[in-house]
Amino acid sequence: MSPFAIQLINGCLSSDIEQEDQNSFQALQQLGAIEEVDGLWKLKSIYRVGRLYIGNDGKGYVEAEFKEQRDLLIEPDDLWGAKHGDVVVAKRIIARRGRASGKVQLIIEKAYLYTIAYTHRDESGNFLILNIRTGEPTHAVMEGMDIKAFKLGTVLKVDVDTDKVLEVMGTLDDPKVDEKISLALYEREDEFPPECVTDALDVELEVTKEEHPDRVDLTHLDFCTIDPVTAKDFDDAIYFDMETHTLYVAIADVSHYVPFFTNIDKEAKKRGFTTYFPHKSFPMLPRELSENICSLKPKVDRLAFVAKIELDKTTLKPLKEEFFEAIIHSKHRFNYDNIDDILENGSEGITGAIAQILTWLLPLQKITVNLHNERLKHGFDFRSEETKISIDADHILVDTQIETGTPSHSLIEECMLLANQAAAKRFTGEGDSIFRIHEPPQLAKTEALLADLATIGLYVEEYEDSPSLIRAIQKEAAKMNLTSEVDAMIIKSLRRASYAAHNVGHFGLGFSHYSHFTSPIRRYSDLILHRLIKTQLRDEAEEASYLLRNIEPLCARVSELEREATKAEWDFRDRKFARWAAQHIGEVFDAEIIEADESAKAVLLGDIKGVTVYLKGDDVMLFDKVRVMINEANIAQAIIMVELVEKLSKEEMELV
Repeated sequence: MSPFAIQLINGCLSSDIEQEDQNSFQALQQLGAIEEVDGLWKLKSIYRVGRLYIGNDGKGYVEAEFKEQRDLLIEPDDLWGAKHGDVVVAKRIIARRGRASGKVQLIIEKAYLYTIAYTHRDESGNFLILNIRTGEPTHAVMEGMDIKAFKLGTVLKVDVDTDKVLEVMGTLDDPKVDEKISLALYEREDEFPPECVTDALDVELEVTKEEHPDRVDLTHLDFCTIDPVTAKDFDDAIYFDMETHTLYVAIADVSHYVPFFTNIDKEAKKRGFTTYFPHKSFPMLPRELSENICSLKPKVDRLAFVAKIELDKTTLKPLKEEFFEAIIHSKHRFNYDNIDDILENGSEGITGAIAQILTWLLPLQKITVNLHNERLKHGFDFRSEETKISIDADHILVDTQIETGTPSHSLIEECMLLANQAAAKRFTGEGDSIFRIHEPPQLAKTEALLADLATIGLYVEEYEDSPSLIRAIQKEAAKMNLTSEVDAMIIKSLRRASYAAHNVGHFGLGFSHYSHFTSPIRRYSDLILHRLIKTQLRDEAEEASYLLRNIEPLCARVSELEREATKAEWDFRDRKFARWAAQHIGEVFDAEIIEADESAKAVLLGDIKGVTVYLKGDDVMLFDKVRVMINEANIAQAIIMVELVEKLSKEEMELV
């Protein structure tokens, strides 16, 4: 449900309403659809707010607010121009044919503000403008211009209501248009508004201790950062006190530089997350902040929000957890490759500051191995493969790599997990914070998973609960040498992790309390949590009241923005794969079936990893090794079609 819809249901102050929702709020006031109750504006009981779904018969249904309700039926004549996916306010009317019905009164959020389309000519020579998302014909008009005069494959951004062309984005034969398409489809932004850049440039360029006398001075401690080689912003730094067995996780203190309601805060809330493409990131914060004063760069003082966690020397359970504002001075910037090399080959010949850091970092790494092993008694270690692609200056795909976790990744991950748990445990879980939740799997999805696994001869006969079932499946998959393939299926069967105001725990990690504290430069959820913890530390009742009154809509907002950012990243990758496939039409590749139904899916096996293709109506089984020929690559929709050449024999399969 949309954030504004949640506000209307739960009640809110008029000052809580986001700028983009102000017109809708005022329209609802004029309609008399909302009323003030105990100082909060709420939707009257005769109205329903929710997302509209329109069936093939033209009838609409507004989603139910609660599980015990049925969706509200909207007859075609009562849609008031609303389209599928719009969030609407509907007024209940006398039930028709025994079920609750309504009439749309107001559209408060459109599913899409614009359409991304392209010019095309079909096999019969007809000129068409096709929706790039669906492949269906759409409309576009451009004052003073005949769109037919454009080159075929011209990509257009079109207003969804007026059909007016808002922007000519480029042409499909230019690989650089992919970036624009992926960003536009999922409403991700590149450039920041000028006022955000101006405000960011006004922020201090360096930290002076004298200006922050109330902060804990930790600059004497040997903090370090460990990040990817290409990282430009450093969210977190760590230090481990060997004598007291205390871990310090220092996080960039973004909330100090980004106060409530500022231009930068509004834009960060709008973006929600940094979006990562292979060649470029599209940050949540202006680079003037994210890559400079907020970033925990080496050899300079930086403001940090610190989680200090004392561990039991025997059990490694947290004995004491505290949070405070500090100043740190990172002594060195490592990358993951540096640490992995030291862990594999030793530290002989290393001197100076790095050697000093290694006196605590290497023992900490051994501790995190034990923490990892202990965590897996309750949580899971999924080994599905992720594909990282590389493109050249012309935006052409040149290489792919399968990303795997390494000891250095695990070292940092376990430290961050400790800090995230500690932050979550400060709250009761009854609507008083933002939690990262992962609910247990649904029975129907579990049954479907078991049915699919049965087709390849993987059976699990005895299990007590969902965790024991997953472990049993993983054990059998390992025997069949299908660990990563089956883990991918398990992940697909699980619910998606999300943000929520009410804590239900994290099934995948096996944690009773979990949240996101450690990446406020690139996740708005973490910035929210920092602010909440600071209201505790400072006893700021008014700020806490504002945050908690709006915590559910905030959770809904960041959950949706996370999905959109991820979709944009996947869409860009798939567009590069489609372009690569267009250069290999008619070529034959080995592949593995990853979905076996009427429209089977396979992943190509070869130098270019992770390419998913579709084949129709072929008699294939899950995880069959096959040979396929690429016969179509739809660059606009990023879809690759293949035809089956042959199934591989057992002997051939062993060679693949």
